[in-house]
Amino acid sequence: MRFGVVARRDRQAALKLAYRVYDFLKVSGYEVFVDSETYEHLREFREEDVRPLEDFDVNFIIAIGGDGTILRVEHRTKKEIPILGINMGTLGFLTEVEPHEAFFALSKLMEGDYRIDERMKLRTYLNGESGVPDALNEAAILTGVPGKIIHLKYYIDGGLADEIRADGLIVSTPTGSTGYAMSAGGPFLDPRLEAVVIAPLAPIALSSRPMVVPAESTVEVKNLAKGRKLILAVDGQFYTRLDPETEIVIKKSPRKAKFIRFSEEIYPKYTMRIKKKF
Repeated sequence: MRFGVVARRDRQAALKLAYRVYDFLKVSGYEVFVDSETYEHLREFREEDVRPLEDFDVNFIIAIGGDGTILRVEHRTKKEIPILGINMGTLGFLTEVEPHEAFFALSKLMEGDYRIDERMKLRTYLNGESGVPDALNEAAILTGVPGKIIHLKYYIDGGLADEIRADGLIVSTPTGSTGYAMSAGGPFLDPRLEAVVIAPLAPIALSSRPMVVPAESTVEVKNLAKGRKLILAVDGQFYTRLDPETEIVIKKSPRKAKFIRFSEEIYPKYTMRIKKKF
């Protein structure tokens, strides 16, 4: 088995734990690689074991950080590699274990005592091209000028769903339903569901409410304010400015995110973390 290790770069405790994990796996006889950005912030790893995330060809990735670290891994890796998340963030919705559980979890992983949790992702097409990262949480279409609303129409499978004047529109997976979409008034979806949340962001009309549609739906968004640029934000990790005439289509991605889990229980962890959020 080959392992990849990725750490949150702005917290020394995460970097030091990454080195301990790396050393533990090496001593256990496995091939272990470290991403180049982690190495830039802690140069104690062997240089020959350093790889860019894009070049990771491993069986598992150990991500030490919060949800942002895991989203960075998902955006940058080219393969569907199962991730074990060790929480060194704030809430850690996507992580599985706390730092004090890290080596017990690694032992269970090496023994094969785990399951794979697959999560759907969304793919955004701009003018028919899919050149942006898949969204594990959400794709958000936002105003390009803070304080200025945008005027959008969005369609579900070719039928007009709503016309809104708002700060933006969030299209979210069940995984992302506890994030930006929930802050915009959207519902919490069980992450095992295959569905999409569409949530207007601060709409003017009170009748513009979040909706849930099947995962296989095609969401098409049209900008009616032709002189106003938009911003596409994917998972809060990737941003790009869009010309007013850009054709935006969002569909279920053929790729999935895969996470290492040690328990079948979902709700105790999610309920606890949602309560912490609020």
